[in-house]
Amino acid sequence: MSKTLNFLRGSAIALMLVTPAFADDSVNADTVVATVAGSDITVGHMLAVRAGLDPQYQSLPDDVLFNGILEQLVQQALLSSAFEGELPKRLQLELDTQATAMKATAAMSQLVEDKVDDAAIQEAYDARYANFEGTPEYNASHILVETEEEAKAIAEDIRGGADFAETAKAKSTGPSGPNGGQLGWFGPGQMVPAFEGAAAALEKGQVSDPVKTQFGWHVIILNDARQTSAPELASVRPQIEGELQRQIIEAELARLETEIEVDTAAAGDIDPAILKQTDLLEN
Repeated sequence: MSKTLNFLRGSAIALMLVTPAFADDSVNADTVVATVAGSDITVGHMLAVRAGLDPQYQSLPDDVLFNGILEQLVQQALLSSAFEGELPKRLQLELDTQATAMKATAAMSQLVEDKVDDAAIQEAYDARYANFEGTPEYNASHILVETEEEAKAIAEDIRGGADFAETAKAKSTGPSGPNGGQLGWFGPGQMVPAFEGAAAALEKGQVSDPVKTQFGWHVIILNDARQTSAPELASVRPQIEGELQRQIIEAELARLETEIEVDTAAAGDIDPAILKQTDLLEN
């Protein structure tokens, strides 16, 4: 069913319709809102249509949405009742595959709804991060110059008491110079190997000897170091929940495959290119 409701072509007409006055405590999904050619249209049918709409349509005023969906379903029922003969093969096949897919989705929901709860997610989180060691991160500043001689002289000045940040502002040719050479926090692989290795070898507050990279010569000071901590449960909850769901579904599929006969031998005799022949759907 198209998500673009045809009632949008005439919302003014929809507004003129009278919304049925149901008492809130008497209405449920089986409540009949209309009957067309002996077939009932229920609140449940309307809810199903609304659930499939784009957010821009779901945000319409309640009366417009109600009347528009009702009009849509009535018109579809009228047209459906006028259909004569057998359904085209293409349509019947689409209905078959959609029904199977929807039942499979419902089965998966049944499988996981009681098993993937807060307790299961917490248990999986605790198991995953029980022995979490983290990775090292470094906070460093640097001064970049063109020659080793310049770098040596700067390193000596810093060790002699010169302020690193002010020296960086005055002499560094790198983009971080105006910021006192501050690079912030970085982890493994975020800096070129020679720079990362030199920073990792320093103690907090220690100034390096000149370090050569493709960018020039660096004088580095390690401002701080730390180990990354385990992520908060909230940040990894969707991932853990998805993994638990997949594990449950995969286990159920494995069980079903041992109990239900599945024979795909006939598929081996068919050229995969057959899927390009969509004209077969018309025969």
